[in-house]
Amino acid sequence: MKLIGPVNEKVRERAVNRCRELGVVIPTLGQMKNPDTIPAELMKRLPSLDMQAVDPGNLFRITWKNDPETGLFHNGNYVEFPSSITGVDARLIGLVGRHFPTGSHKVGAGFGCLVPRLVTGEFDPTTQKAVWPSTGNFCRGGAFDCALLGCTAVAILPEGMSPERFEWLEAIGSEIIRTPGTESNVKEIFDECNRIRANEKDHVIFNQFEEFGNSLWHYQVTGSFAEEVFRGVAGESNRLAAFVSATGSAGTIAAGDFLKSVHPHLKVTAVEALPCPTLLYNGFGEHGIEGIGDKHVPWIHNLRTTDFLCGIDDEQSLALLLLFNHPEGARYLKRVGVSQATISRLPLLGISGICNLVASIKTARYFELDSDDIVLFPMTDSVDLYHSRVAETDEKFGGLDEGAAARIFGRYLEGIATDHVAELGYRDRKRIHNLKYFTWVEQQGRSSRELDQLWDPSFWVEIWDQASDMDRSIEQFNDDVGL
Repeated sequence: MKLIGPVNEKVRERAVNRCRELGVVIPTLGQMKNPDTIPAELMKRLPSLDMQAVDPGNLFRITWKNDPETGLFHNGNYVEFPSSITGVDARLIGLVGRHFPTGSHKVGAGFGCLVPRLVTGEFDPTTQKAVWPSTGNFCRGGAFDCALLGCTAVAILPEGMSPERFEWLEAIGSEIIRTPGTESNVKEIFDECNRIRANEKDHVIFNQFEEFGNSLWHYQVTGSFAEEVFRGVAGESNRLAAFVSATGSAGTIAAGDFLKSVHPHLKVTAVEALPCPTLLYNGFGEHGIEGIGDKHVPWIHNLRTTDFLCGIDDEQSLALLLLFNHPEGARYLKRVGVSQATISRLPLLGISGICNLVASIKTARYFELDSDDIVLFPMTDSVDLYHSRVAETDEKFGGLDEGAAARIFGRYLEGIATDHVAELGYRDRKRIHNLKYFTWVEQQGRSSRELDQLWDPSFWVEIWDQASDMDRSIEQFNDDVGL
């Protein structure tokens, strides 16, 4: 399986000219992992460049290491959550996605899907539209990339997603296709992709659920950053015990594959919404944890490396979103001993980040982790994308007061237990892997042979080893652009 395929020279030449015209230089995976290697001339521009501006320079900010204070880079953005919040002795550390362009690390997944086709001439930004099937943040990242390339982004997402998502997409000039349902209605997104594929020949679909560029980006960039965070905070007795991630498109959880290559005894926890427990109970339903679309097993999810499953209630995630972002919630947390420094960082958690935090607590409780154990988890986005959800939840509670804050804290933080979890053995992993058949072979045109390949560990080694090929192709493309 090659991400960097044969080159279409004519299309590639048009892409090169477009990038030269618009001043686009493409960063390598190596530069995203280590921004110190970014060219000095570009570095000089960044402090005066707004981190969310639609400017080619912000491609080099597709990294976990943006410094929002200086506009340059530091060792990375992460938050350690104390036991006053978690109730466990293990050290739980969240990787902050808020400071990426678009406000979410999903812009990295979009980059990983788009760039291999751009630099080989498989996608023509001068004649084709880029289609981004998503439950929100992925299509935002894709739309950002398209704006820089001067081409049209087509965002496909469920009509029930937060208003902030649609407002942002409209402002950046995307075409928007609203599909029926909410977060868990992914098949409807796939159906729309198939309709476009059959009828719109000038559209190219970048499906994050099956694009290995998504998982490669996270393996290389998120995985290596997570390892750096661990090395930076760990004492002599600390061990990296777990990496916890909602499945979503299964791109982010590939960082767990990287971490397992360094820490073989690490547990990888896959998280899903309890109202739609596809992996946990082969169940279905709707839920409100935006960003972790389900009712299927993503093609790019390497089930061999998944050790543990957690189902998290969407009502729990939304209630904690309210507690963490309401003045009365802040007052209550302070009264029960949470430091002001921690309270000030809680808005860095979006709904799926809170879901991952709760699952990290469950993981720590189940495996009886202690103060020597460190658990890492991604915080995909922040409350900035969910103020409407905060207001809706506040209205549901009739206006948050001290009593309601105490109930949320007691039930949804202190009351976290080890229910709705599963520790996976070999046969459990293979059973979940086989569920891919019903979506990808029966519905999406994949073959049984391809499905069997995904169970072969050597297949994934081949995927992970293609980072250097991608970087060489990017460097050659940039040389031709000549900027």
